[in-house]
Amino acid sequence: MLTACSAGPSTRPVIAVKGGENQPFDQSALAGPQPVPPLGEFKEDSLAWSACNEQMKDRLGADAPQGDQTYECSRMTVVLDPPGRPGRGTLGIALMRVGTGKSALVVVNDPGGEPGTLKAARLAAALPKEVLSTFTIIGMDRRGTGRSDGMSCVPQATRAQLVEYDPAETEQSNLVVAAGEASQECVLDLEGRLTAFDSWRAAADLERLRDSLGSDRLNALGFGEGSRVITTYAQRYPNRIGRTVLDGAPDPALDQVGVLESRAVAAEATFEAFARDCKTRGCALANPREDVSALLTQLRNGRLRGEYVDLTPGSALNAILLGLADRARWPALADAVVKARAGDASGLFALLDPVVNDLDENPPRFDAGLIIGCNDTSTRIPPDRVKALAADWQGKYALFGAVFARRLLHCNPFPPPKAEKVDPVKSAPPIVVLSTANDVSTPAPGSEHAAQRLPGAVLIGWQGSGHGALTLSGCATTAVKDYLIEAKVPSNGTVCPP
Repeated sequence: MLTACSAGPSTRPVIAVKGGENQPFDQSALAGPQPVPPLGEFKEDSLAWSACNEQMKDRLGADAPQGDQTYECSRMTVVLDPPGRPGRGTLGIALMRVGTGKSALVVVNDPGGEPGTLKAARLAAALPKEVLSTFTIIGMDRRGTGRSDGMSCVPQATRAQLVEYDPAETEQSNLVVAAGEASQECVLDLEGRLTAFDSWRAAADLERLRDSLGSDRLNALGFGEGSRVITTYAQRYPNRIGRTVLDGAPDPALDQVGVLESRAVAAEATFEAFARDCKTRGCALANPREDVSALLTQLRNGRLRGEYVDLTPGSALNAILLGLADRARWPALADAVVKARAGDASGLFALLDPVVNDLDENPPRFDAGLIIGCNDTSTRIPPDRVKALAADWQGKYALFGAVFARRLLHCNPFPPPKAEKVDPVKSAPPIVVLSTANDVSTPAPGSEHAAQRLPGAVLIGWQGSGHGALTLSGCATTAVKDYLIEAKVPSNGTVCPP
């Protein structure tokens, strides 16, 4: 995987992966720039697809996309492949398809975000119509999320403790205990399967899907941490890369400490953009930063009770971060803060609900985000250092610094992953990487670094805010459409206005 230890050229032997007709493929066979791959057709009857409109609408909830989209669903069996028992076990991967095109375009999302099938359904409703007549969009609930053996192993009370913890507290022993309880219960619940939920094995699931579809190459859209799965796929199966778009890619050069500090920086900048937008719209917050600080003080004097989680300084900040990541919900976020100051937490609870609850037949996103995130990093930081970092970051990044520092404690009790040996991608077709200027989940500098590490990648920078640019920036969306449909590669360094 692309991690901090991948800096600089690799001196390891070439890793052989499966090429055509199951023959070993040597990455050194790829050299120099490659053209945009042609669009091949996929086998429509390769998987047992069946109509699932009502099921999808139930899962999408009250804000299901409007329109006459027709959804079909399927399940694909893949090898579980836990590190302790390689090649053993199976699990089912949930798939959804929409569109009429003859080429397949696979969507992979963040493990802690909306399941890929739902993300693909919303995307299909927002993309230009030409994309859906050229491609059939296939959403995949990556292993451990949604209906792909979605994980719900953290006890409800423990999940609430982890979300509610006030990062400004000087004593963090309760958070350390809660993280230990989450790890213990998930190890017991998942047994030997726990370490099989990661981006490395999710990339193998993509290869299984490509093979099942009968496509020569995998055309894919990766969002946020879903981009890590796509870049891992490119490393493992370099001769299978099709037309690929990464919308917000994680930084391959940073360890988890660096990643979380970069997110703290981005969160502060995004909040400032939110405050400016608030002022322009004349929203109900007189001074957003002061109003949020006042809300945190108010909650320290008395929490607001909820059904699954209480509103505390910690859960309020987590809810605000979720709202900042979704640009379309900024007006609702401002209203939610105003309501919370008046004693009504419903607006902030609405942001937290999908994370902490079983909602619309989807498991809580917190658990999958925690386990897959911890399996994707070997960083384990001692509590004393976390405490020092929290104090340091709170001084540097007043609202959100300590929130991100304390998250370093979440992975400590989980077993560190076994490092998989793989060379960086040496050559690839053009890959389009989108960055968003104010992105709290995958900050723009990290996406820029990811583009620099991928040979032939082109970067489009949207000067907007939120998590992801596709469908929010007309400029970025048009460039992606032209690349996917007409093989027009945008100019590297293209800047799209906010």
